[in-house]
Amino acid sequence: MFTLLKNANLYAPEPMGKKDVLICQHLIAHIADHIDSAGLPGPCDIQDLEGAILAPGLIDQHIHLIGGGGEGGFHSRTPQVTLSKLAQAGITTVVGVMGTDGTTRTQRDLFAKAKALETEGITAYIHTGSYEVPTRTITGAIRDDLVFLDNVLGVKIALADHRYSFPTTDELARIVSDIRIAGMISGKKGLLHIHMGELEQPFAQINTLLDKGLAIQHFSPTHVSRAPHVFYEAIQFAKRGGFIDMTPDASYADPVDLLYKALEAGVPASRITFSSDGNGSMPVFDQSGTLTGITAAPVNACLKTLQKLAQSTMPLEKALPFFSTNVANSLGIQKGQIAAGKSADFMILTEDCQLLHTLSRGDFLLRDGQVFKKGNFE
Repeated sequence: MFTLLKNANLYAPEPMGKKDVLICQHLIAHIADHIDSAGLPGPCDIQDLEGAILAPGLIDQHIHLIGGGGEGGFHSRTPQVTLSKLAQAGITTVVGVMGTDGTTRTQRDLFAKAKALETEGITAYIHTGSYEVPTRTITGAIRDDLVFLDNVLGVKIALADHRYSFPTTDELARIVSDIRIAGMISGKKGLLHIHMGELEQPFAQINTLLDKGLAIQHFSPTHVSRAPHVFYEAIQFAKRGGFIDMTPDASYADPVDLLYKALEAGVPASRITFSSDGNGSMPVFDQSGTLTGITAAPVNACLKTLQKLAQSTMPLEKALPFFSTNVANSLGIQKGQIAAGKSADFMILTEDCQLLHTLSRGDFLLRDGQVFKKGNFE
């Protein structure tokens, strides 16, 4: 089965002009100024894009695939993410994570959800662990999770948050050591994905480990835009060579303004990413620590942020990598680019970045703005 996308305004994410793109199964077979479907050894679905923007599908590296929450009791647990919600957000690759609750939700459930989403049509990875240290795993050991489970990219923990486990710096060093060795054996980058809270000196332990000589490539802090002091320390971390991940709906100011602030401070654009925190809980606590409200983070936060960037002075080819190529590089996966031989993961957008179609591994999930493929039980 072939799919031919005609007359695309191609951003790969660099602008390529008007192109035709031929998909065979789940891969990009050919890109050219003109491709004729005659002579193909099989049926071909032809879609004339009429100059619409063809861009890499979004890669969201922080989504609560099996839900999050629980800070307000069992009834406050947020729901699982569905395939159609991901399609409507232009997302074609996800990394699932656990949150505060690593007790009523388990890493095995998260792994199973990632496998289910892969069967339904998108690429799905996970980080083992949750907020707590020692880290709960699937196999019983961090190294075994990363080495033997192909979908596991790293370990999730929390720092500088009133809900975290207050691990010692030596405990963190041992976790990073396990991640590094497992990465060497498995061929993965190996990541310590860190929920950054708002307590004072949030990067202090990370900086201590870096000063001792641990490789910065293994540290993956997220929610770095949640407070001014966290963002300031994140900028210094990025200038040392690390990746920083911003969460649009958990930012102390407009995320577009904060992006420009980071760039003006000297952070390389290639070191900045965004993720949604989709279906994670967004609790509100008063000064006494009492929960006063809770909502679930939207899955489409990255798409909305991209649309806001498109309305600013930033060219689209500069904006797209924050949600695609940069994220792939931070994770160490082969995604986020449109080229022959790559996975056919696309968003198709109007000139003002409204989402028309989502294709994952060559199949339409969203077509003409309507959900084309649903997950089981939707």
